[in-house]
Amino acid sequence: MKDKLSLLKNEARQEILNSSTLQEIEDLRVKFLGKKGQLTEISKGMKNLSAEERPVIGQLLNEVRNDITEILESKKIEITKELKAKQLKEEVIDITLSGKKVSEGSLHPITETADFLKTIFMDMGFDVADGPEVEYVKYNFDALNIPDSHPSRDITDTFYISDDVVLRTQTSPVQIRYMLEHKPPFRMICPGKVYRPDYDVSHTPMFHQMEGLMIGENVSFANLKAILTEMVTKIFGDTKVRFRPHFFPFTEPSAEMDVECVICKGKGCRVCKGSGWLEIMGCGMVDPAVLEAVGYKADEVSGFAFGVGIERVTMLRHGIDDLRAFFENDMRFLKQFK
Repeated sequence: MKDKLSLLKNEARQEILNSSTLQEIEDLRVKFLGKKGQLTEISKGMKNLSAEERPVIGQLLNEVRNDITEILESKKIEITKELKAKQLKEEVIDITLSGKKVSEGSLHPITETADFLKTIFMDMGFDVADGPEVEYVKYNFDALNIPDSHPSRDITDTFYISDDVVLRTQTSPVQIRYMLEHKPPFRMICPGKVYRPDYDVSHTPMFHQMEGLMIGENVSFANLKAILTEMVTKIFGDTKVRFRPHFFPFTEPSAEMDVECVICKGKGCRVCKGSGWLEIMGCGMVDPAVLEAVGYKADEVSGFAFGVGIERVTMLRHGIDDLRAFFENDMRFLKQFK
């Protein structure tokens, strides 16, 4: 067996040194060291050896295996270097060719608009608050003076996880949680995702809202109008606004705020349906029942609240007429906002 191993070692060494390609190296590795290779076949004869011979031959087998492996690796490195040198010698780099254009990313238009809105209100002294998107019914409806019979509680308008837990339908619960943890006076906004079972050109199951709240002594509707008019001016420039009476369970009195159509400048068009106005948000004075629900005394403090759809503002800023475009991830659409 010693003679066989010696012959195998010499044969392997000679064939490896004569090889010239990486494929030949791999073929020789399989031939001599593979599971069905020549060294494996020789090692099968170990069972016929005496107890005294086995350790000696076993050590010799390992030495031959290591020697062949070392020669293979050495030759592989040599061939690789030769191939690299040949490649560098033959390849020509044309330094006059234009470089590859690097495509830079950008903020999603909704993210950019949300950051823009936050900056506007932070400049006016508003804190930014956040809260859970999976919310208790007591915060999403009960504390906001929304009765059990209100249609917004129906399963067609709300994603229920259980009888007491929902995906929040508005960011107003963040206001409730904020009021429970803070004492007036304060002013805050709470941007975030909200969920409702709708899907068409103007609705998606998930969308973004930013609601605001200001509580203190002698806070009036005049303060509300001044703050929101300033917001609109920062977004759209010198634009006309109007407030129309409306109803919300958590504000009284309540109103909807319209801005002069940014497309036709009030002349009437398809976007504003010929009216010259676009509804932008709901607002109003916080209902005393909501103040009492969080432990405030309605005869000592007052406040206003408002809620604006971030997608709505984004659509108006950029002239987009289909809300679903924001969520389809079409790069042709998104690249317009770099």
